[in-house]
Amino acid sequence: MTFDEAVEVIAAAGSFGDLVALARPTTDPASVFIDSRNSPSAVGEPVEAYRMLSKIVHPDVAPATESARATEAFAKLSALWMAFVPGALSGDLADLVPHNGDRALRKVPRLPGDNDLMTAESTALRTLWTDGDPRFRPYAPRLIESVRDGRKRVNVLQRLHGFVTLAEVLRQRPDGIDARDAAWMWRRLLTGLGWAHRAGVVHGAVLPEHVLIHPTEHGVVLVDWCYSVAPGTPLTALVAQHRADYPPEVPAKRPATPATDIYLATVLMRRLIRRPPAPIARFLDGCLYDAPRMRPQDAWALLAELDEVLFACFGPRKFRPFTLLKGA
Repeated sequence: MTFDEAVEVIAAAGSFGDLVALARPTTDPASVFIDSRNSPSAVGEPVEAYRMLSKIVHPDVAPATESARATEAFAKLSALWMAFVPGALSGDLADLVPHNGDRALRKVPRLPGDNDLMTAESTALRTLWTDGDPRFRPYAPRLIESVRDGRKRVNVLQRLHGFVTLAEVLRQRPDGIDARDAAWMWRRLLTGLGWAHRAGVVHGAVLPEHVLIHPTEHGVVLVDWCYSVAPGTPLTALVAQHRADYPPEVPAKRPATPATDIYLATVLMRRLIRRPPAPIARFLDGCLYDAPRMRPQDAWALLAELDEVLFACFGPRKFRPFTLLKGA
């Protein structure tokens, strides 16, 4: 199946059932969309249809000139799949399916070639659990187990209810949010990063899809530790659709450090905050130097500086309710 054919099938589907029907072979063998090279199982198998199509239109593997079409097609494919499988989620390189009565998620990579990234996640989460300060464990999901399932490495993770990604916040608020609302997200994000760095883990992908917030309880959790490395180690992969968000050391394959995570977190906050006051804008700029040595190196020390800036702008901290649309 070609990229153009996959995009056409996805665009024409109104539901995942439609998608499977559209992808079924016709009576003419020459017009079969899904062939045995792409799908060893019957075309009517929803899981196989989803996996095959996602491999073709995923923005990380689609032709570079088709990035916009791939992003649109993959977003629709993911939405159709999640509506078809209640509680399912679609990540950068893996699908997450409810497990054990919806108390956990099975994270299954789409490609066996990404097993190393799944191993990196399980290693990072075990390190955080054993070497990190236990008071900060809520800043990452708990790894229940990591197992082999055929050719793939599958991670079983704690299910986090009531959380949404900052990507969803940006989808609902494309112009950004008030700096006073972003403040608690920013503070907790730096707290979680500081915890990881003290435990010897660089997250490596502090992106909108990987930061979860609980709007009512003001919780923050960092997810998708597949890109994590030990400080001083180059990242082994990056999320292609966010390539422009990474600091220069990442595409250059130079060592990643806590300053790498701080840069990524700052890019995210700059996107999130609508019209930041001048002191906050200067604070953001001070974390975005190209040279890692010029950036802040300690997330917890940076948090203390941020608190001073926030106090100067807004005075003592006050709880501000934060709401999103129902069903988000």
